[in-house]
Amino acid sequence: MIDIKLIRDNPDLYIQAAKNKRIDANIPRLLEADNRLRDAKTKLQDIATEKNRVGKSVPKLAASEKNTAIARLSQLKQQEEQLNGEVKTLQPEFDALLLEVPQPADPDVSTGKDDTENVEIRREGQVRQFDFEPKDHVQLGLALDIIDIERGVKLAGARNYFLKGDGALLHWAVLRFAIDFMVARGYLPMAVPLLMRDEAMQGTGYYPGAEEQTYRMERDELNLVGTAEVPLTAYRMGEILSAEELPLKTVGLSSCFRREAGAAGKDTYGLYRIHQFDKVEQVVVCRNDVDESNRFHAEILANSEGVLKALGLPYRVVVVCTGDLGRGQAKKYDVETWMPSRGGYSETHSASKFYEFQARRMNLRYKDPQTKKNFFCHTLNNTVIASPRILIPILELYQNADGSVTVPQVLRPYLAGKDRIMPRS
Repeated sequence: MIDIKLIRDNPDLYIQAAKNKRIDANIPRLLEADNRLRDAKTKLQDIATEKNRVGKSVPKLAASEKNTAIARLSQLKQQEEQLNGEVKTLQPEFDALLLEVPQPADPDVSTGKDDTENVEIRREGQVRQFDFEPKDHVQLGLALDIIDIERGVKLAGARNYFLKGDGALLHWAVLRFAIDFMVARGYLPMAVPLLMRDEAMQGTGYYPGAEEQTYRMERDELNLVGTAEVPLTAYRMGEILSAEELPLKTVGLSSCFRREAGAAGKDTYGLYRIHQFDKVEQVVVCRNDVDESNRFHAEILANSEGVLKALGLPYRVVVVCTGDLGRGQAKKYDVETWMPSRGGYSETHSASKFYEFQARRMNLRYKDPQTKKNFFCHTLNNTVIASPRILIPILELYQNADGSVTVPQVLRPYLAGKDRIMPRS
């Protein structure tokens, strides 16, 4: 959420930000509601002052004057009731309009319409050239008897699957390796709840906007998370932290659920775009300092790159353009890993910087020891690994001519030392 004072001072900045991000936000209407709301509240304060003055004067007045004072109090009360009614009507409208206002992108973020205009900044690793006809991950999964999409669809509908045997073990190995990698880098591991109240979804910026992508439990007024970012970021919402606690650096493993509304016919093959998956997520909550946010943005990106380098997977890093940024993101890096069956690099990680956008929504603050003032925290997050999507490049890039798949070196300790997954005989 944006400080309304900033919008008042520079409305054109936020009008342009909404245009650049292709997000509907009615800034003129917001400012109109803000002016009316401030006017009504100012009048209410004046009425309260006048009521207090008149009320104190009544006992001292002569009988003939008391009736006039009492009539004045009655008039003030009627005006107060009318203004309170206006505030009651205006406040929800103002709050809803303010939630729609996007965070302006950093100045170095390019203006673009969608992900086709994201800007590549580097590539890492060598793309493998095969000397045999490679199989895709679904063909490999069937031959190795480790993936069963047909029965997943039969039981749970489209975009569902089973992983079994070495497929399940490889999936868990990737996740456990990622957790261990992050713990070694000083991140606090957390097991998180998967059902969130609307307040947490709104606080982290998913509502309004992502309702159609979320599995909502209307009966219980709860939502299945699409990422552990929500519980990790909202963990201390509504609290005032001490500066000594910061930065909070956490890593969580969760199942994730996404409806993929509007994605009909898109990426339907295999394990790329599915309804349920598991993800290791990293979150940083730090001081309200732009330079510090930038340092942590680089750090969380480096963490994810470190995981991919350890797995030996080629990837590229892109800076996401304005049209592909979310409402609260000031800047985002996407990491895209090479997937032979998709004929190119495909997104596996997103590193996002929010400044105080999420913290202001969550009322997450810290007390500065020097000024003794409370400031909103800054927040950042990034994928560490998401599976089974990451199994696509692992299976496809580590396959052998005999149909087997070599297990990446760093994952072997998690598979009892197994170095190869063999086809069923």
